[in-house]
Amino acid sequence: LQLGLSGEAIDRYVDEWTIAITDITPTVHDIHAQLKAGDHQAAAANLPAEHVYPLPHELRPRIDASPPA
Repeated sequence: LQLGLSGEAIDRYVDEWTIAITDITPTVHDIHAQLKAGDHQAAAANLPAEHVYPLPHELRPRIDASPPA
């Protein structure tokens, strides 16, 4: 994992922002095998859960983010 961070961002990334690192290599291999076998439903079921993280309203225009669906 390589990031282009410097200064305070490095300390915050290491000490505050990163809560876990998980190796999902075996899961990705399983998903790949399921896709090659044509089992798209099983592959989709093995995808990691995605979460929507709240974005402060005042930050949306600054980063040109669209409103939530």
